[in-house]
Amino acid sequence: MEHNETLKPYEISGHTRMICLLGSPVAHSLSPAMHNYAFRKLGLDYCYLAFDVKPERLPEILPAFKAMHVRGMNLTMPLKNDIVKYCDSLSQASRICGAVNTVIFEEDGSITGTTTDGTGFLRALESENIQYRGRKLTLMGTGGAGTAILVQAALDGAREISVFARSSSRFIDRTREVVSRLNAETNCKVALFDYTECGLKREIGGSDVLINASNVGMAPNTDACLIPDASCFHEGLSVTDVIYNPKETKLLRMARERNLVTMNGSDMLLYQGAASFRLWTGMDMPVEEIRAKYF
Repeated sequence: MEHNETLKPYEISGHTRMICLLGSPVAHSLSPAMHNYAFRKLGLDYCYLAFDVKPERLPEILPAFKAMHVRGMNLTMPLKNDIVKYCDSLSQASRICGAVNTVIFEEDGSITGTTTDGTGFLRALESENIQYRGRKLTLMGTGGAGTAILVQAALDGAREISVFARSSSRFIDRTREVVSRLNAETNCKVALFDYTECGLKREIGGSDVLINASNVGMAPNTDACLIPDASCFHEGLSVTDVIYNPKETKLLRMARERNLVTMNGSDMLLYQGAASFRLWTGMDMPVEEIRAKYF
């Protein structure tokens, strides 16, 4: 398809089913554009809308959505944790990490919750030929994205993951619990560390993939980086970042200057959306067309 191909106008029928994004804020999200383009391209009678919703409104919204036969939802902050208690069933990843970004309203009225954030990141690694199965990863940051990546990587075959989180983080108790669950339920060896320069250098030195899942380096603070210098980088290390604004963080620039393979967070956003899309529709999102159009 040519980049500038014009799709048919969006036609709402008496059979159109809604899929939506809930969170606050949501006005900046690319998800409505991505999903509605894919619906039109594939001839699916769905419409994707975004709603600014605070956690206290979930109890009244969910019964209404079930009554209206809404097909599904994406959840973004601050709702990823709050939605969990309303789900009738959870994927293994969501159960371990305690977060949901994708909901499916089943035909029997039950609510299934899962997370595609980790799946999206790992699919992005695969698209860049970055191997993680059977390898050692070092992960910096255990907020929502970091925890989802940690859990999915452990479930999907990473050999070892060194996790760095500040002991003062408000997420630290949750992180300790997740690490404990992963060591009990998977074959992946997961260890939790506080940030120290010598600790980072040691763990990165033995790793195949370095992942920054924190917001350090995100615009407008683009000069920030959790790694003081490139001395801990070694040949064969892949350096990745969940940040996509800027497209190249200071971390990625340091790695590129050492001729290492790098990846930013753009494809994570794309592929997590594609994973949700497949759960709702059973079809594959046209990711290459959407990448060309929106990324």
